[in-house]
Amino acid sequence: MAPTYGFYGRLKSEFPSQVVADTTEVCNLACSHCTHPEFKKSEHYRARMLGPELNQKMVDEVRDHGRGITQYIRYSGNGEPLLNPHIFGMLRYATQHSGTIVTLTTNGTLLNEARVERLLETGVNLVDISLDAFRPETYAQIRVNGDLGVTRANVLRLLAQVRKATSQTKVVVSFIEQPQNSAEIPEFEAFWRGSGAHQVVVRRLHTNANSSTRIAGLLRAAAPEEPRRPCLYPWERILLTPTGQLAFCPQDWIHASSIIDYNHTTIRETWQGEFYRRLRDAHLTNNFCNQKFCEQCPDWRTTRWPGEGLSYADLVEGVQSKSS
Repeated sequence: MAPTYGFYGRLKSEFPSQVVADTTEVCNLACSHCTHPEFKKSEHYRARMLGPELNQKMVDEVRDHGRGITQYIRYSGNGEPLLNPHIFGMLRYATQHSGTIVTLTTNGTLLNEARVERLLETGVNLVDISLDAFRPETYAQIRVNGDLGVTRANVLRLLAQVRKATSQTKVVVSFIEQPQNSAEIPEFEAFWRGSGAHQVVVRRLHTNANSSTRIAGLLRAAAPEEPRRPCLYPWERILLTPTGQLAFCPQDWIHASSIIDYNHTTIRETWQGEFYRRLRDAHLTNNFCNQKFCEQCPDWRTTRWPGEGLSYADLVEGVQSKSS
């Protein structure tokens, strides 16, 4: 029987099940699988930061209209969130007022003792740390400008502080599988499970909405031809960007998925509005005449609909159930 796509399970028409707060365009690394090095040189880059006012508006709206629907607010995006000077206050406001799970995705390089203490004080529910290597030489190739010795010590410090403070914060370490590091997966998983990480996640490589031609070529060569299916994102998530826009794609580096200025609308209005209706219809009918950004993107292959395999939503749900 052919699969059906649309609102079912955790996916709701009333409000997104995932709200992503993209806190900054700035990053301190130049990862080999990431578009940020090119983005930083482009006309689209302005080193912008999400401010606390729009963060508060977003959190309040999740509380008022997403309760029981929004599974989590995810602080992540096209830069390193810990570089935003307001990040700890924004996380604290979200944990205290949103009524849902709050997660942070970070590269871990800045988690010194003082930041670990401030981070745990926010009450953030889950910290997802992107490492992508077990051996220092591999880390240096992938996480360019990073030092695995420093980052590993930071993560171990965080895990130790979580245990010492009997904190409810869960720590996940993640690994994007790619040709340089695939042989290290067993060592990576064994080390971090043995070190007390609550979850060890191996993620699939994607093309950043076709912005990385090198990765696109790798994936095209490895993937069998298959009929296009709808991307999950128009039914699952909405982004608040550092530019103050609401957007529909977390892999967008050229602001092509921006919809509207959040200062002049709401998430609920946008989610239920005409733009998202047409976007979803384009994916369901495979007719992208008015959605050229989606048409050229091959990353629909890497999105997992409910029941199709482990996704970030399943990861968060698992952490929530273990802590309840």
